[in-house]
Amino acid sequence: MRTPGMPMIDHQPDQPAVPDPERGRTVLARKWAYLLGGVTVVSLSREELDAELRGLLDELCESLRCTSADLAPAERIGARLVALGYVGEPGLRCTLDVLGKGLPALPELQAVDRVADRVVAALGALSCCFLLAHERSVLDQQEIMHLSLLKAVRDAQWNLRQSEARFDEVVTSSASGIAVVALDGRIVRANAALAEMLGRPSGALTGSVLYDVVHPESVEVLREAMQGLLDDGKDRIRQSQRLLREDGDVVRSSLTASLLRDAEDRPAHFVVVIEDGTELMLLQGELSRQALHDVLTGLPNRQYFGTYLETALRRADPAYGVTLLHVDLDAFGMVCNSLGRRVGEQLLVHFAQRLKAVMAHENAMIARFHSDEFGILVENTASTPDIDAIVHAINDELAEPFFVEGHGLALSASAGVVHRPAKGIDPAELLRQADQTLRRAKARRRGQWKMFDREADAHDRRTQALAVGMAGAWEHGEIGVRYRPMARLTDGEPAGIEARLHWNRPDDTALSHECCVELAESTGLVLPLGDWLLRAAGRQGEWWRQRAGFGLPMIAGLTGNQVSDDALGTRVTRLLGDIGLPPAQLMLGVPAGALSVPGVIENVTALADLGVRVMLDEFGLGPDDLRAIEDLPVDIVRVDRRLAEWQAWSDSTFLGALVPLVRQVGATLVVDGIHTEDQANWWRSAGAELATGDYFGVARPPAELAGQFAGT
Repeated sequence: MRTPGMPMIDHQPDQPAVPDPERGRTVLARKWAYLLGGVTVVSLSREELDAELRGLLDELCESLRCTSADLAPAERIGARLVALGYVGEPGLRCTLDVLGKGLPALPELQAVDRVADRVVAALGALSCCFLLAHERSVLDQQEIMHLSLLKAVRDAQWNLRQSEARFDEVVTSSASGIAVVALDGRIVRANAALAEMLGRPSGALTGSVLYDVVHPESVEVLREAMQGLLDDGKDRIRQSQRLLREDGDVVRSSLTASLLRDAEDRPAHFVVVIEDGTELMLLQGELSRQALHDVLTGLPNRQYFGTYLETALRRADPAYGVTLLHVDLDAFGMVCNSLGRRVGEQLLVHFAQRLKAVMAHENAMIARFHSDEFGILVENTASTPDIDAIVHAINDELAEPFFVEGHGLALSASAGVVHRPAKGIDPAELLRQADQTLRRAKARRRGQWKMFDREADAHDRRTQALAVGMAGAWEHGEIGVRYRPMARLTDGEPAGIEARLHWNRPDDTALSHECCVELAESTGLVLPLGDWLLRAAGRQGEWWRQRAGFGLPMIAGLTGNQVSDDALGTRVTRLLGDIGLPPAQLMLGVPAGALSVPGVIENVTALADLGVRVMLDEFGLGPDDLRAIEDLPVDIVRVDRRLAEWQAWSDSTFLGALVPLVRQVGATLVVDGIHTEDQANWWRSAGAELATGDYFGVARPPAELAGQFAGT
């Protein structure tokens, strides 16, 4: 009986399990693949090899189960194993061992009649076919290798012929000399370029010794260098060499030698390449000459002259020394501007030839520095002419007319001379001294020479140092504006206030207005500095006008550069507009000497049209000063301070007559430079009306002048 809810169990008698033939083959195939992969190399992956061997095993089992024995599948398995890859004797042993043990154990073959005999026969057929296939494979591989070797030999021979052809082409067509040289120095082969370089027939160098065509002085150097290629393992050497031509001339060349090795890395030959450097050296020499010489005149240039000067100073005769002349051709700019640059260049060539002719008998070097400036260095001897004779000889040569393009030119030359300079002087300093001396010589007149003056040079250098440093001093506030009165000679009361520059140098003497203007004129700083002075004076005058009831004109002197500036009218107009000063309250001084400069008269007229009062400054020194008063809108003139100083020690009839002439044209006369009471009395008696100078008050800061013109 069964318990309710319990399942009923069907009891049946036990039966034996049925073997699965597929599983047996799969296990045998995997074992075969595993063991075969351990002893040989095949071209398949593990999974692919499993599948491949399983298919072969299935085919073999089917043939063994057939009634009649079929050995063809076993033979195909033997051939297939060889085709799988490098399956040699170990692979065959492994296959026979696995299949010899595994096939009889397969359940599906156990029922086959005489299965063991069939398995042995099948494995025998497999082995025979394997060996035959393996033998064919070896023969095929040998044939392939043989063909490959033949192809490699043919390719190598072809490449060698191609390489030799290319080498022959390079050697034959090369402009450089090329030679193959044996280890003992004998030339095995040489191209035509090398033979031509050495002046020998083509092929004549073959068999000769390389060292025989090298200059005897450098043979050992080359021999040692090439031996170094053998001993030290260097790749190549490169040397400058002198080679001997057949006609005895020497060829300067660049020689490069390399070592060739054979297949066993043993030294075999040298390859020598020779480049002719003669033309290159000539070119380098010409370039060097051009770098040190003037192209136009052929004379040494300043660089070469400086180097030569340094040597000449060292070897100079202590008793006579050297003389340096810095020569300048006068009026050269006029020639170029009027007749053209080409005429000027021909004139320079002529001048250079004349200089060489004058100095032909002296130990002298002549050089062109730049443009129309030349240098002459004379190494003096007992027979050297004096400097005056040399300069006069140069000018005498130039005085002879030189005709170019129909123009007869006769000019002069000026010179700055440094005679017997100090021992050990720096060449650059010596050249500077000569240059500055030339500038001083040309400042006087043309066709003259001047000897170097140490004191004058020191003064010029100090002055120039002040001039170039003026902008920095202005930036740092060292330059300011001070004011002095223009007084009436009758009672000494102020009639105007003049603005003047003042350079308060912290570590030295302060510089006056005249000095500041002169320095600023020399550097071009006068335009911005002059504008600043005008603006400062205008603002100060406007401030005084509004705060102190100031009614006197503000006076500022203009320089020649300022009054000739095309933009002067625009500058003054902008100034008046910016500061609000009435034009009638501004008086500008115009130098009488600048009236001849183009554009100055137009500027003076424009200032007058603006309502600005114009004063003619530095009056009395020019012959046309009185005519200028009549022609220009000027109603006040100021006599130059130099005339006031002249009056102080000379009772001049000219000065006594000057005032009435000015009065006749209706102008007011102002005298500058009144320093004493006697001067003031004299000019007052002469009829002058106004004056400036220390007697009436020195230039002072504006705060110190405020009390003098209160209410004026």
